[in-house]
Amino acid sequence: MGDANWVKYFPAAIIVADENGTIIEMNNVSIIGTQKEGGANLIGSNVIECHKEPSLSKIKKLYETQSQNIYFTTKNGQKMLIYQTPYFVDGKFSGIVEMSLPLPDKLEIGKNSTLY
Repeated sequence: MGDANWVKYFPAAIIVADENGTIIEMNNVSIIGTQKEGGANLIGSNVIECHKEPSLSKIKKLYETQSQNIYFTTKNGQKMLIYQTPYFVDGKFSGIVEMSLPLPDKLEIGKNSTLY
């Protein structure tokens, strides 16, 4: 199956919270990116309580509706794709995964690109 530690070193921030909003996992990029807020010490805290409005209302809605939220933003001059999505274990809602992917200044889709 391979080494699951790839997530730890993936070059984008990944935060995993359980069905109650408790942060259960963060990779290295997310820990570094949240140093001001506590970094690795955020594990065990509630992801919902880590947000301010308008993000607070959005994250609460994600939990209520078990839906996803995908958007672009700029943080510290870096364009980012934010991908928040529920995950399910054995068909049961188990929490939300948030990935923050850095984007290049110019994003192109070539003629031969395939979108899935």
